[in-house]
Amino acid sequence: MERSHPRGTVRSLSVAPMMERTHRYHRHLMRQLTRRTLLYTEMVTTGAILQGRGAELLVHDPLERPLALQLGGDDPAELRACARLAEDLGYDEVNLNVGCPSSRVQSGRFGVCLMGRPERVAECVAEMRAEVVLPVTVKHRIGFDDLDAYEDMLNFVDVVAAAGADRFTVHARKAWLQGLSPKENRNIPPLRYEEVARLKAERPSLVVELNGGITDLEAACSWLGRVDAVMIGRAAWDEPWIFVEADARVFGDAPREAPTRADVARHMGAWLTREAEQGGRSGLMLSPLMGLFTGVPGARAWRRALSEGARRDLRMDELVERALAAQQAAARSPRVQPGGVSAGA
Repeated sequence: MERSHPRGTVRSLSVAPMMERTHRYHRHLMRQLTRRTLLYTEMVTTGAILQGRGAELLVHDPLERPLALQLGGDDPAELRACARLAEDLGYDEVNLNVGCPSSRVQSGRFGVCLMGRPERVAECVAEMRAEVVLPVTVKHRIGFDDLDAYEDMLNFVDVVAAAGADRFTVHARKAWLQGLSPKENRNIPPLRYEEVARLKAERPSLVVELNGGITDLEAACSWLGRVDAVMIGRAAWDEPWIFVEADARVFGDAPREAPTRADVARHMGAWLTREAEQGGRSGLMLSPLMGLFTGVPGARAWRRALSEGARRDLRMDELVERALAAQQAAARSPRVQPGGVSAGA
């Protein structure tokens, strides 16, 4: 049975959950650029949460909301317990990972392997929905290995929809469990966008989100109407500045005076200085800032200065000021082209 009124608000744009990337430092950066885009945690396994690390793994700032917790696991009772924690801690959504093809998830029989067990996914979704009022959503692939026909995906979605899943986020590539690394599975299998659009057309009452290979707002907006929402992944890490117009262009908010990249950098420097006092690792904290100047002159100098400053263990605000000075000096150089590449390189 399809549900025509899913719980929660349909958010037209989101940033994909990415291991070692969508940590709270990246999420804080993204909130300087967009207030409305749905953000995700990295995938967190139920075992890690329930074995005593829940407080550490699930910590977040209310500033990061709207925020979804992505869970990895296949035990309905464990997922139900983690969903309860998510709701108690103020998350806005719980998402089940049915797309990761890594060896780790294969050994645990979750991630994309669950596409071969739709009844189990339905049971997991039903247990979580029975426990919380948060939206319970599923992120999955077109398919995996030889279970990759459109009809296979449709059967999976129909079974899980009957359990009450509030949204289906479809990575429009299949996955190969053997022969391709997780990185290769993000690039090599061809994108099959039309099958995601067909899913929405044939199941119009379901909320369907498109994921995979979308790198800018123009491409995202071109799909809205054929699907309900679009998820951007690696581009949000490599070039986060593309989100500075997201609230106006995607969500229809009144245009606001946008901060400059330097404004955002200085805010992050001050915030990270305070965070560093709590013992954060400088490399992890600075990593989201590396792409802040992507596509503009002096980007390479900016990245180099951040990296060198981290090795010298400078205060974060001082490090950012030095990196800004290096970027601006490089941008004024006639030998530097957009993207930070020297004309003679």
